[in-house]
Amino acid sequence: QVQLVESGGGLVQAGGSLRLSCEASGRTFSSYAMGWFRQAPGKEREFVAAISSSGDSTYYADSVKGRCTISRDNAKNTVYLQMNSLKPEDTAVYYCAARGRPGNYYLKGAYDYWGQGTQVTVSS
Repeated sequence: QVQLVESGGGLVQAGGSLRLSCEASGRTFSSYAMGWFRQAPGKEREFVAAISSSGDSTYYADSVKGRCTISRDNAKNTVYLQMNSLKPEDTAVYYCAARGRPGNYYLKGAYDYWGQGTQVTVSS
C-alpha cells in the first residue's frame, strides 16, 4: 500500500509559477513510476506528466510541454511538478499517482494509487 499526499496548490495570477509536491509513504517509493494528472470542473481527469521510477525518463502532455517539469527525490519519497507560465486553463485539481506495474504512463487505469488532490487556480 502506498499513501500519497499532495501539497503546493493555490491561487496564482496568469504567468505565475507553482511547485506541487507529492510525498509518498508505505512501500518502496523508488520502485514506482509516478504521474501527475489534473481534473477541471466538468471534465475528465487528464494526464499532465510522468516520470520513471529512476527518474531517467519523463513524459509530458502537449498542453504543458515546455512549461512544466516533473522530478523526483527518492531519498525524500517525493515527486514534484514545477509549473511555470501558468494559464487560466491550467485551473484544476491536480493529483499525483503511483504505478507499480508496466503500463501506458498517460492512462489513468495504469496507476495503482492516488492522492487526494490539490487545487490550482490561475486567475486571468
